[in-house]
Amino acid sequence: MSASETPQTDQPRPPEEAAARRSGGVQSLDRAFALLEIMAESGGEASLSQLADSSGLPLPTIHRIIRTLVGNGYVRQLPSRRYALGPRLIGLGDKAAQMLGTWARPHLAQLVEDLGETANLAMLDGDKVIYVAQVPSPHAMRMFTEVGRRVLPHSAGVGKALLSQLSDEEALATVRRTGMPAATERTITDPEAFLAELRRIRETGYAIDDGEQEVGVRCVAVPVKDAPSGMAVSVSGPEARVSWDFVDQAAPIVRKCARVLATDLNNQS
Repeated sequence: MSASETPQTDQPRPPEEAAARRSGGVQSLDRAFALLEIMAESGGEASLSQLADSSGLPLPTIHRIIRTLVGNGYVRQLPSRRYALGPRLIGLGDKAAQMLGTWARPHLAQLVEDLGETANLAMLDGDKVIYVAQVPSPHAMRMFTEVGRRVLPHSAGVGKALLSQLSDEEALATVRRTGMPAATERTITDPEAFLAELRRIRETGYAIDDGEQEVGVRCVAVPVKDAPSGMAVSVSGPEARVSWDFVDQAAPIVRKCARVLATDLNNQS
């Protein structure tokens, strides 16, 4: 056997290792990301038993992965001995949001060109909505929402679009945690009325903020379905320009933007 040759073995590899090699992935990384996602879906923290039940992994494996994540700051252990998402994820999330804004901006610019009103991209950040990108309207009187601003979801068009993608139970749990204060006299503050609004959004494919977040402002928002993470796009402007006829015209255009954006983001990932 020459020095450049590698000894061969007929011993089969474990099925999980073989699957990981075929997919080009690293199994421990897959498992670590799965545990982080379980924590995120559980409100940011989870017990070991929750992680075991949701992941199907044995406890020794979870212990080993969690120790590594804690040691690197991506997970922290709470006094209750539950585990929570750690502070090092914040920087990663902020950078990811910046990149997302960069990828989304051409799509938002096309919305502004098509409809003439300010276009936004927003995501759920915990129980609140965060605006991650915006392209302003060319009109002198236009809507401006600072990128990075966080708002309660029940009164914003993008927030309602995002919550419409959850089950009724999950959406209600979210607004119960945040409360449903009235930002204007049009804000929906009744949970049952809010559920009816979410059902309407699921049927039509778009949400409307009819002066519910700010007086005199109307918004059309659409969830970006099948995107790597939950997000919504919207156009907003003064009621004088964003009439109900405008809403009818804008809804299919914003829906198309959401579909194209989801495809683009999935190709990026």
